[in-house]
Amino acid sequence: MIRTYLLLAWTWLRASAQYPGPLIVMTLGSFAVNALDVAAIWIIFEHTGSLGGFNRAEVMFLYGTAGLSFGLADMAFGNVDRLSRHIRAGTFDTMLIRPVSAFVQMATDRFGVHRFGRLAQAVAVLGIALPRLDVAWSRAWMIPLMIVCGVVIFTSIFTIGGALQFLLTDAPEVSNAFTYGGSTLTQYPLSVYRGDLVKGVTFIVPLAFVNWQPALFVLDRQDPFGLPYWLRFAAPLAALGLAVAAALAWRTGIRRYRSTGS
Repeated sequence: MIRTYLLLAWTWLRASAQYPGPLIVMTLGSFAVNALDVAAIWIIFEHTGSLGGFNRAEVMFLYGTAGLSFGLADMAFGNVDRLSRHIRAGTFDTMLIRPVSAFVQMATDRFGVHRFGRLAQAVAVLGIALPRLDVAWSRAWMIPLMIVCGVVIFTSIFTIGGALQFLLTDAPEVSNAFTYGGSTLTQYPLSVYRGDLVKGVTFIVPLAFVNWQPALFVLDRQDPFGLPYWLRFAAPLAALGLAVAAALAWRTGIRRYRSTGS
């Protein structure tokens, strides 16, 4: 399946490379648009010394880890939540009769290098933040783990959003609230939000495990909401549970699908 994914992605990349001008403009545009978020953080810290109790480097760390996880998930699997377009056009039927996973075909559909713009920006922000943090090596091991778990969590939400489109034609708007909205939410310390919201994204939709709970361990900070200490190590469990739910939702959606108009 991995080999098939890479072959399909490479095919779309080669196709998009036939028009290098628009490709470069789209990539730079994606980088610039996302850079505005960083500019907003910079402006905030020109007027205050902390945000929700976290300094500039710590907020940049949260932004970079959330952006990197979301950027990787969006680049690799973000197209899955656009399933309704193929259902309405009837092109999803074509994917089902090919000897390749429909999920892989959806994920690689119109795969383009412009998606690297968001990813490059997140890597740059993380590269700026890490040298400014005094992270002990005994805690630094959590950083790659939290990024991997974040990718799995966002990918699972993309998949669940795609599965919903077998039933709801406007489901992309619903899933975007948890994917793109979740990305924005996790870019900042959750201490700036109400406690009820934080509990919701911890125990219902586990966005807090994208970076917030693991980051409390990395930064050696107390949880301002007083949640159990063990939650800082629960990101793999949350990612696994959501991934299983996403796989079941996608499989159920495929079984219930009855061609265009269903």
